[in-house]
Amino acid sequence: MTRQRRRRIVHARRTGTGLALVAAISFLAGMTDAVGLVITGDFVSFMTGNTTRAAIALARSDLAHALTLLLAILLFVIGNALGVVVAHLASRRVFTVLACVSLTIGLAALVDTESLPLLQFALVVLAMGMVNATVEHIEGLPIGLTYVTGALSRFGRGIGRFLLGERRFDWTIQLIPWLGMVSGAISGAMLAQWLQPQALKIVAGFAMTLALATLIVPHHLQRRFGQRAAR
Repeated sequence: MTRQRRRRIVHARRTGTGLALVAAISFLAGMTDAVGLVITGDFVSFMTGNTTRAAIALARSDLAHALTLLLAILLFVIGNALGVVVAHLASRRVFTVLACVSLTIGLAALVDTESLPLLQFALVVLAMGMVNATVEHIEGLPIGLTYVTGALSRFGRGIGRFLLGERRFDWTIQLIPWLGMVSGAISGAMLAQWLQPQALKIVAGFAMTLALATLIVPHHLQRRFGQRAAR
């Protein structure tokens, strides 16, 4: 086997593993967002929507709702930062971050929604911020896990470049997180309708199952899915 062919095989395996992870984690994100939206009435990972809704709430002088949404945005940012730190310190970044996500959602599921609804909402938002640190790119191509606007934008621009004569097709992978998100959201919506407050326990269990499944992914490969911290 030639060195070039060996490199192509390794590249294909890395890409395939990365796409499988993206599909599964996007499914988790979609499921969590749908459950969170049904239970709390607000998005737990769609911060563009929360930004717009916060602005509308401010315009309507609904200060309490606006502050809740602005808090969600802040916690989402903190979750992303915390996820990157955890991933950097862990030898198995994907497993460790997903395990933390599972534990955080599990803790949220145990919160009394009648007396502490804001705490439950905050914990789920924090978890959705963290999950973005599991896979940040695949072979240099940026990937969004809890938001698909960027993915759809890159997909559309790829179509435009194809129409102009460019024959690279790496942009097609941007459809994977959208498909994972929409299928997860459908599942989450059904779970929330059937189980309501118990639905988060199912989400937490799925997140931990997914975390354990990633243990078959080699350590060195898990490290490749994140950005390296500058020295």
